[in-house]
Amino acid sequence: MSRKAGAALALGIGLTVALAGCASGGSGSSGGSSKSSSSSSSSGGSGKKGGLISIIVNDPANPYWLTEGNVASDEAKKLGYTAKVTASKGDVNAESQQVDTAISSHAVALILDPANASGSIGNVKKANAAGIPVILVNAEINQTGIAKAQLVSNNAQGAAIGAQQFVKAVGQKADYVELYGNPADNNAATRSNGYKTVISQYPGYKKVAQQVANWDRTQGHDKMQSILQAHPKIDAVIAGNDEMALGAIAALKEAGKIKNVKVGGFDGSPDAVDAIKAGTLQYTVLQPVATFAKKAVDEADSFIRTGKTGANQEKQAFNCILITKDNVSKMTGPFTISQ
Repeated sequence: MSRKAGAALALGIGLTVALAGCASGGSGSSGGSSKSSSSSSSSGGSGKKGGLISIIVNDPANPYWLTEGNVASDEAKKLGYTAKVTASKGDVNAESQQVDTAISSHAVALILDPANASGSIGNVKKANAAGIPVILVNAEINQTGIAKAQLVSNNAQGAAIGAQQFVKAVGQKADYVELYGNPADNNAATRSNGYKTVISQYPGYKKVAQQVANWDRTQGHDKMQSILQAHPKIDAVIAGNDEMALGAIAALKEAGKIKNVKVGGFDGSPDAVDAIKAGTLQYTVLQPVATFAKKAVDEADSFIRTGKTGANQEKQAFNCILITKDNVSKMTGPFTISQ
């Protein structure tokens, strides 16, 4: 779980949708300007569909990435392709080996959640040089013009609505803690900066600690335990994703402090939904991963057949939705809300 940008929400009328809002324009922290999504060496446009679509996610132990892989795989099969899902676990070297496997398996497209904003550039170029069009999902790389498309959540928008709800839930004054995601993922900085932009407007707020917990629940728990030893009287925790927030909640429960500390998350995971219903998580920010994972495969299919993704720009951002106790009952499945 890239970057900055405005996005327009696009929702299917009368349908239960896995959120969405495909927007044109970049989402921020990658270098260069947006280019045509058909600018690199894998030309596509065979007019035929079928073959293997390789899908590389981060870690399916996290329900977010599990959903990302499952949705992409299901859509590929629905469109007449075979699909193989593998996990890099954020390791660029593992990702490189998986790209090599995609090449040797004659994959017709690669759906990639990049392991590293800079480190994955070489892997995208390698696939591209082998004639495999690459569609990036969830996270950006720091270069445009080599992937056919980069589809991400509008993290700046999501961070803003999350921080606004954080302040609403906590009040006008607080000593708070931030749990930060993987620094190699641009999403971590975008969300943290978004939080800061909002919270800094409230002089009664003091951030007493910030720890990197790498999107991981166990690390969120352990970092929260350490923070509580140094700052036993905190009022709130804002986390870069739900897994870290849920780890913090577990530590707060163990310390007997959960009733007095407000916690906010980001992702919209099933466990976060349950925590909102239980009253231990104040809110989460739902990322439309099910929407853009499906759309990534649709754009790959379009490129294979026509040489074009069908999108106006390479970078496409999808608006997030705030989930609180007021609308949590509308969640109908993993990362899916009824509108």
